[in-house]
Amino acid sequence: MTMLSRVAERVYWMGRYLERAECTARLVDAYHHMVMDIPRGSQPGWDILVRILDAEPVAAEHYRVANEANVIRLLMSEDEAACSIPYAIRAARENVRTTRDVLPEEVWELVNELYLYSRDQAEKSVGRRHRQDFLQEVVSRTQVINGVWRNTLCRDHAYRFIKVGQLLERADMATRIIDVGAADILGREGTQQAIDHLLWGTLLQSLSALGAYRRQVGPVVEPDSVVAFIFMEQDFPRSVRFCLSGIREELPQLKRNEDALRIIERARRKLRRFSREPWERDDLHAFIDNLQGVLSDLHSAISDTWFRLEGS
Repeated sequence: MTMLSRVAERVYWMGRYLERAECTARLVDAYHHMVMDIPRGSQPGWDILVRILDAEPVAAEHYRVANEANVIRLLMSEDEAACSIPYAIRAARENVRTTRDVLPEEVWELVNELYLYSRDQAEKSVGRRHRQDFLQEVVSRTQVINGVWRNTLCRDHAYRFIKVGQLLERADMATRIIDVGAADILGREGTQQAIDHLLWGTLLQSLSALGAYRRQVGPVVEPDSVVAFIFMEQDFPRSVRFCLSGIREELPQLKRNEDALRIIERARRKLRRFSREPWERDDLHAFIDNLQGVLSDLHSAISDTWFRLEGS
């Protein structure tokens, strides 16, 4: 099978933007719940959400103070901000709109409905009263869309590029959340031990991993076990290891795959060197920063190989 490079690029970004919208909604929802559960002044600052999304420059353009109202408005209603949920949904819609001939008809209908919902409800949902409903609706709708394309699309190049884009975005988000979130918690360890388990639980919840962690590891949420679970659990679909394995499964079916395969194997080798020993904050950051660099290289290889030339 052949596919135009511009079509391959658009379905790849469809997968990435849908995953980004879902992950961001989960992240904001988890933090919102945490704020409701722990004593005032004990929670990390709202700017942690901005730092996880690497959106400090964008945030600086919209506000001076990273308080709840400003951060939530940025992530939930500023449709021109690249870090926001509406932006990701609109970008996913545009990529689907221009590739409708290679996707199931239901995918376009569902993505368009998600876009219309976000356009109509995002601004109304920044307040605490309606925030959770909006975030959970975004998560639910993106899950339905992912279920449709996974269960109705032929295992062709369109499927492969969507899956690769989705898993690469998911791995990137997981590393960001652990990097910033875990560093913040480790930096405050010993100062508020009574809420440490709530903070680590929120980190897992932001990755929809709390239930899976309790089933696989146990009911006690421990720092090193949390980090190891998110990076190394081979049977958990949102772990970094699972994502890299999923990408590795699809690459051999694509021509000119040598560069991408070499980089994905480099990423998997780095992950295999992951230690379950207690992590110091700086060492964990260095490990994740290195791994994120490899993920960036993988995206560049995919883009240079299959999106710069006609045909794939």
